[in-house]
Amino acid sequence: MDAFSSFFNSQSASASASLKNLRLISPAVQSHLKQVYLLLCCSLIASAVGAYLHILGNIGGFLTALACVGSMIWLLSTPPHQEHKRVSLLMASALFEGATIGPLIDLALHVDPSILLSAFVGCAVAFGCFSVAALLARRAEYLYLGGILSSSISLLFWLQFASSFFGGSAALFKFDLYFGLLVFVGYIVFDTQDIVEKAHLGDLDYVKHALTLFTDFVAVFVRMLIIMLKNSQNDEEKKKKKRS
Repeated sequence: MDAFSSFFNSQSASASASLKNLRLISPAVQSHLKQVYLLLCCSLIASAVGAYLHILGNIGGFLTALACVGSMIWLLSTPPHQEHKRVSLLMASALFEGATIGPLIDLALHVDPSILLSAFVGCAVAFGCFSVAALLARRAEYLYLGGILSSSISLLFWLQFASSFFGGSAALFKFDLYFGLLVFVGYIVFDTQDIVEKAHLGDLDYVKHALTLFTDFVAVFVRMLIIMLKNSQNDEEKKKKKRS
């Protein structure tokens, strides 16, 4: 009974501390976060439209990827006071991004549409949980992850560079997939706290912050979708072996 009481008290204290950390976020920063997440939702809708356009007209590929990168660079080079232009560029970037990953989404729809829904719901739940965890944690508690995550991205880049020259293996592909998923989940936590800290210091560029979270969301979603497609393929192969 004493053990149960001590556990309950510790959980209550932890919840109280989390709520206290949330209250430390000023009203101005809370308003900024609302703008960021609202624009993030609009970006995801624009990305879904881009994927749908690919399914209709097969437009996704190298050119849409190039257009996506170009739109992002244009957005980041546009002065913050040109809000309408920057929001339009963000929507264009999201649309081109959706068209670029359109072939993967089209493949998932042909294999099993439920995989696409499961990947999106899983990504949304993971994104929401880790964002909330970052908001409830102490200020700047996870900013130390920045260096670790940057080094991890560099490692993934060099692994992909080496595999393109020397050929990749299934084990290397699996490592890249799962380790990349872990890295971008970490970026959700880091970027959320980084946005909060920048907002406290006066950086209220909600368009750039929404772009940051959008890229994190898409990176996690793509890897989740590929993992589920690979698992579905493996299950089908096992079923065929059992039948034969």
